[in-house]
Formats: sequence, structure tokens, C-alpha cells
Amino acid sequence: MTLLRFLLCLFAFIGALAAAGTLVVSIVLMLRFPPLLITVVLACWLLSRFIKTLRKRCAKSNSA
Repeated sequence: MTLLRFLLCLFAFIGALAAAGTLVVSIVLMLRFPPLLITVVLACWLLSRFIKTLRKRCAKSNSA
């Protein structure tokens, strides 16, 4: 049981480390290449508008 818990903690740590590394690399790339930064910001803006639209449609369909 102790070995299983150790392996679980090890994989969680490796996953968190990989996620942090990926985040740092993406931020460095976005700062190095401004078109990539513009693309990411535009994609986030479009996603937020899409989510707001879906939320409004769901609220209308639930109230009817």
C-alpha cells in the first residue's frame, strides 16, 4: 500500500512539473513571437464570447 501511495505521489509530482514547464515554455514563446500572443488573446476572447452566447441560450431555454 505504501508503494502504491508513493507511486501515486510521484506521478502527481511529475505531472505538476510537466504542466509548469509547459506553461513556462508557452509564456516564453508568446513573448518571443508577438503574433502567437495575439493569436492566443484572440482565441481566449472568442471562447469567452462563445461561452456567454451559450449561457444566454441555455438561460432562455430553461426559463421557457
